[in-house]
Amino acid sequence: MKEKIYLSPPDLRGNEQDLVQSVFQSNWIAPMGPMLDEFELKLANLVEVSNAVALNSATAAIHLGLQVLGVKKGDKVLCSSFTFVASVNPVTYLGAIPVLIDAEVDTWNICPVLLEQAIVEETKKGEKPKALVLVHGYGTPAKVDEILAITKKYNILVLEDAASALGASFKQQAVGTFGDVGVYSFNGNKIITTSGGGMLVSNHQKYIQEARYLSRQAKENTPDYQHNQIGYNYGLSNVLAAIGVAQLELLPEFLIARKKNHQYYKKALEKKELVFLEPHVNTESNYWLTCVLFPSNSLKEKVRLALASEHIESRSLWKPMHQQTIYNECSFYKNGVSDDLFERGLCLPSGSLLTEDNLARVCKVILENC
Repeated sequence: MKEKIYLSPPDLRGNEQDLVQSVFQSNWIAPMGPMLDEFELKLANLVEVSNAVALNSATAAIHLGLQVLGVKKGDKVLCSSFTFVASVNPVTYLGAIPVLIDAEVDTWNICPVLLEQAIVEETKKGEKPKALVLVHGYGTPAKVDEILAITKKYNILVLEDAASALGASFKQQAVGTFGDVGVYSFNGNKIITTSGGGMLVSNHQKYIQEARYLSRQAKENTPDYQHNQIGYNYGLSNVLAAIGVAQLELLPEFLIARKKNHQYYKKALEKKELVFLEPHVNTESNYWLTCVLFPSNSLKEKVRLALASEHIESRSLWKPMHQQTIYNECSFYKNGVSDDLFERGLCLPSGSLLTEDNLARVCKVILENC
């Protein structure tokens, strides 16, 4: 059987085992500890924000981020339809109401034109939306200037979902740092991993202080286990933070490797009628996943199945939220882009450990079936 080529596997080539061993030797395996503090500090320094709290998932980070921004039951929250469900589910955890907005063709992220239309129309219905979850999908920054001009105009709070976009930037500023709060993911398939985990960041200290408090069961600083609010068990462990510290050391290498993957695919497949997701003007992608559009759904499926038969993992682009049973009754401002992306789009193997032979093997299958 041929070696399996995975979509985006972890790359643990660095000091992960040594740092985890040091945690065990120190006996700091509780949810808090010095490695956790170091991880938060190094991530904050990397993206140049003043405050960060490490959590057990990016989903938890979005949940707490929305809560500290004051989102509550009945509030409307503007969301990308073309995203992973974890970008929207925390809205419903709080009893708030997602308002779904279609993508645009340049970045495949939220459409600024429809965003403003949604704000105006939803306000006419009786309540202005409270916040926007701004997703930078597949590591490609959204149209930050246009979107923030709109949210500023209408006084809309912004949570940046940069879960897949660590290392990406807009005008040389890290995405995830433009909004009121930002979120990164360290899931097993992300550009760096702690096996599972996330980070909430902000230049507003009060938001991170409150999130940290809520993530630790909202325990008051008293000797008698006093709790005045409902909290959560959302903290990242000191053990997993050690993996994160080691992974951050490798991030520059991972960024280079994933960009090289993207460039290889583009060159090898340039004679085919394929459209690649590319960074827009003034942006730098982290190339987390190389994503491509085929001329038709039937051709995409033919290639996907052919890759699978050769033990090569690929994946369709996200099924939009407005097509999901749990969200298909939400208000949706559409232009047809996300439906088309879902129909024709495929994520290709993009891991930082891919060899040139691996990439050639993937491209051979695609070329034989296009």
